[in-house]
Amino acid sequence: MPHKHLSDQVIVITGASSGIGLTTARMAARRGARVVLAARSSDVLARIAEEIEAEGGRAIAVTADVGDPEDVQRISDKAITAFGGFDTWVNVAGLTVYGPLHEISEEDHQRLFQTNFWGTVYGSLAATRHLRKRGGALINVGSIGSDLPFPFQGLYAASKHAVKGFTDTLRMELIADQAPVSVTLIKPASIDTPLPQRARNYMDREPMLPPPVYPPDEVANAILHAAVHPQRDIIVGGGGKLFVMGKEFAPGVYDEFAPAIIAMQKRSGPARDPKGALHEPKKAGRERGDQPGYVMRTSAYTRASLHPFATAGVLTAGLTIAAALLLGRHSEGTSHRNGIRRR
Repeated sequence: MPHKHLSDQVIVITGASSGIGLTTARMAARRGARVVLAARSSDVLARIAEEIEAEGGRAIAVTADVGDPEDVQRISDKAITAFGGFDTWVNVAGLTVYGPLHEISEEDHQRLFQTNFWGTVYGSLAATRHLRKRGGALINVGSIGSDLPFPFQGLYAASKHAVKGFTDTLRMELIADQAPVSVTLIKPASIDTPLPQRARNYMDREPMLPPPVYPPDEVANAILHAAVHPQRDIIVGGGGKLFVMGKEFAPGVYDEFAPAIIAMQKRSGPARDPKGALHEPKKAGRERGDQPGYVMRTSAYTRASLHPFATAGVLTAGLTIAAALLLGRHSEGTSHRNGIRRR
């Protein structure tokens, strides 16, 4: 069953100071939702909240590191204090590390997992403690990396595989408990956000996203759709869907593309900021990155998948019309042949 209309909801968004999280927060506020913005970047987060309020929306900022369970619980507590509760919780916060697995330090491995995986776990558990009584939506942002390996982003892919396993299990447990909570996993393909610029980078070249690349608005739209109309999984980007299907169909062939996938993650210029924002907040406040090359304007595949019944209806209508035309032509041909015979 659908949840509340978006304009009646309070939505908590982690990772709200940059990229997908920031885009989602602004889009939700424009559509009338009250938003709780959580991230590590205090000044940037406060400015974003002020911008939303200046445009007539309602927002509060909560400085928090999602890798700390006490910080995450504080997000929930402040949302309840400010707005009396929340209806949707979106776990967006995430970072990546570029480089071969054997070169990455244990400290960086652990920090990435603490943010991407444990941040999602802490956020999901804090959210569902509240939503079990109130009802609502939990939305976790994974990746097509939840289904695919990515050389030179191995720990990122591993963390997103773990997010998928956790999310699917939590959904099943909530169903078993008959809890009124929907659980959606969003799996974006490459999205034009500052993720590469904020990454920890072990390569000698500046990182980039492998094409095709989609705008963050497509992910934000999918997230807010799931907040009202629950879906189990949503892949953002038809190109990502093709990659996942190809790997499932021929995993050995996909493995052979490793050199090409590595090459597609390297720009021509030297690395600009190898440390990135893995261990401290940096370069927040921007929705889009500086991806070289073409960025898709929309994803027709994703937009169709958000309305499967409507899409099925259009296809059915198209097939019905096509069948009617074929039958009409067949009938005309038969009448014509019969007429010739009568003569």
